[in-house]
Amino acid sequence: MRNALWWQRYPMRVAWPKVLWAGIMLGLLGALDQWLHVGLIFLVPPFAATLSLLIYLPEKSVAQPIPVVVGSTLASALGTLVAFIAHGPLVAALLALVLLWLLPRWGIYHPPALALAMYPLLLHPGVWFPVIVVLPFTVTAVVSYAGLTRVLSQGPRYPLDGATDQGSC
Repeated sequence: MRNALWWQRYPMRVAWPKVLWAGIMLGLLGALDQWLHVGLIFLVPPFAATLSLLIYLPEKSVAQPIPVVVGSTLASALGTLVAFIAHGPLVAALLALVLLWLLPRWGIYHPPALALAMYPLLLHPGVWFPVIVVLPFTVTAVVSYAGLTRVLSQGPRYPLDGATDQGSC
């Protein structure tokens, strides 16, 4: 395996309908940004990361519904609340560090949630960003991916009853 080409060392196979699903989700967010002019940003980079976790790591705790929905929404809400007091890169980094410690202890760690917490402090997407953008996206992503895995015959059904990684940090 040492002399194998890089793409042979880390083979990841994913059903094309899952990739198509992610493309549709991101395309819809882009369309909302393009056509709705309401002062909100719908297509944010952490959403692509969330979709990739659902597709490639559905069995991990970071991709389960509660961490995806609650972790992302809570983190973005905290970022929005902190933005009322302070903003900027140092505040964003500090909040991400605090949430890196807190979210796993609360059982809602989802890596893109850290980026969603920083987002309001850096780009000012509006007060309603967690409720109008993050919450609907995460619920839609989780529900639609669960439906997709039930339709497809290959791969595990999502969500899983128990996550496989209960690590201690």
